Amino acid sequence: MKKFQADYIFPVNTDPIKNGIVTVDDFGKIMAIEGESVNSYNSIFKIEKLDGVLCPGFVNTHCHVELSHLKDIITPQKGLVNFIKEVQSRREIDEGSIVAAAVEADEEMYRNGIVAVGDISNSSVTVDLKKKSKIYYHNFIEVFGFVPLKAKDIFNDALALCEKFKPLSHSITAHAPYSVSKELFKYIGQLPQEHSNLVSIHNQETEEENKLYRYKSGGFIDLYEYLKIDIDFFKPQARNSLQSIIPLLTKKQNILLVHNTYTNLKDIYFTKRFDRKINWCFCPNANLYIEARLPKLEFFVDKGFNITLGTDSLASNKKLCILNEMLALQQHFKDLNLATMLPWATLNGAKFLGIEADKGSIQVGKTPGLNLISNLNGFKITPETTVKRII
Repeated sequence: MKKFQADYIFPVNTDPIKNGIVTVDDFGKIMAIEGESVNSYNSIFKIEKLDGVLCPGFVNTHCHVELSHLKDIITPQKGLVNFIKEVQSRREIDEGSIVAAAVEADEEMYRNGIVAVGDISNSSVTVDLKKKSKIYYHNFIEVFGFVPLKAKDIFNDALALCEKFKPLSHSITAHAPYSVSKELFKYIGQLPQEHSNLVSIHNQETEEENKLYRYKSGGFIDLYEYLKIDIDFFKPQARNSLQSIIPLLTKKQNILLVHNTYTNLKDIYFTKRFDRKINWCFCPNANLYIEARLPKLEFFVDKGFNITLGTDSLASNKKLCILNEMLALQQHFKDLNLATMLPWATLNGAKFLGIEADKGSIQVGKTPGLNLISNLNGFKITPETTVKRII
């Protein structure tokens, strides 16, 4: 047994406990959570006192581990269309280099207190490292295919790739509205009839996506020409991309909409009308890296939404650290603090991934991991704030 006392324990599922004490066994299972008034000092176990806030391990709901070799290579702040072009032209290198960078990224996330990851996968190159990792991975097998005639073949290829990820947790997901046809969305929508199928979709990361769906204009027309994709079949929808694809998703799917940089209130109200199981994921440092813009967070906070956080990939970020994502948000939205954002970084992500029985909050019987957050200014995160994995 080990006992840790911190200035504050943030269980997340309940109110913070000042000078609280957490007892864990040798496997990291939470055995007890106590306030300072409890006579724990008579325990035969020594209490290790920690300066800072003790919280559950972080859940990173959006990452691309297999793009880790692109760190510091992609030109920042040139917009998503240029980002896609650069990624497509630079991602194919020898498998050994891809794996080595992915292993390093996995180790970085572990050091930064991340215990679970929702990871986008376009190949099986990361399967072996994930089987050995100390981190829990749910693998989103991502499909691309804007041309309707190719939908069936693309979907079958995704099913074949799923076989390579067994027994790891996995599901098939659409990449984005601008890269997946209605027909392909329909194939994905049929999966929950047989078993649960988590979906994670890049949503409105650029205004060019909305221009495509509203008017069939903007930067994606140039991208399709660059990729030699004929989109004569596509007709403008006279509404934003999110409003166009929501009807293609089913109530049986648990849906993560990622980025939401250009999502507006009409889009949000539209999703409510269709009563889908929507979760909203924000990756602020990636948004700043690619589009030099953040989502309108005020549209989402305190509205009862299940908000989660992600790091995106090292192609669009300097580090894979959820604390750094919270810092970025707080620097731009001054009303935010650790108490508000910590559920986004822990329990909400665990709920979306379906692992809340074990991760996301400090509760007896769980093995959520323990992080120590130090050098806070009250409950405000500063550039000097650090995170250290305790368990």
